[in-house]
Amino acid sequence: MREVKEIIQGLPASDGDGVKLTRVIGTPKLDMLDPFLMLDAFGSDSPQDYLGGFPAHPHRGFETVTYILNGRMRHKDNAGHEGVIEEGDVQWMSAGRGIIHSEMPEQEQGLLKGFQLWINLPATQKMSEPRYQEYVSKDLPIEANKAGSRIKVIAGKTDKNTKGPIEAEATAPIYFDINLKAGDNFTQSIPKGHNSALYNIEGDLYVGARETLVGQDQLAILEDGDTVSIKTMGQDARFLLLAGKPLNEPVARGGPFVMNTKAEILQAFQDYNDGKF
Repeated sequence: MREVKEIIQGLPASDGDGVKLTRVIGTPKLDMLDPFLMLDAFGSDSPQDYLGGFPAHPHRGFETVTYILNGRMRHKDNAGHEGVIEEGDVQWMSAGRGIIHSEMPEQEQGLLKGFQLWINLPATQKMSEPRYQEYVSKDLPIEANKAGSRIKVIAGKTDKNTKGPIEAEATAPIYFDINLKAGDNFTQSIPKGHNSALYNIEGDLYVGARETLVGQDQLAILEDGDTVSIKTMGQDARFLLLAGKPLNEPVARGGPFVMNTKAEILQAFQDYNDGKF
């Protein structure tokens, strides 16, 4: 059984053109959880917190996963790819050798809420061609039980064989959005050796045989093991379950680039300045 190893409270931050968010992974408290490089949670119904969006910026060497709970974001890149990510949609972008993109709110008022997760790529894939895996909410499978709890499966496979559409063999990720009814219990096998965590969106969660309490907006890093068990008590809860195979490779960061060496980071900046993205 995987027990809670550590509970992390995210830190207030801003990114892009002043977008207010909470950085959960990628802070002095938690630099990374291999292969996860960063996790940002954003959510506000104040337009001044998000209207600036994320104007055009480059990436190389990793994947960005944008998952929208509420609101609409327009994505556009320098290869001519453009679209709107709406409530319940996911965009899994592999930046590979380099891409320049923007993510701008497609709304001037109302709630904009969701997550961006950065997942590392192995050295053998860092200079691959950019690609997208995009799915609207209705195309993401949902598994429900008799209690009314629901699992939206973005990546990975549940113990009842509901499989998400995302393919990412190098890191074999699990990415579930789980609505757990009051008094219900959720169990899921996770390959031994995978790093795993859960982010509590709302409610109270009791994790593992020790029933460690994980409160709203907290990230629980899990110990190794082959199964996780999570239950609720007097209220409904919602959380993300994340797991991935660690790459165990050197990590060199430089702003929007993640490579294996400092020399590769310098080359990324040079390539970007030379218009090679």
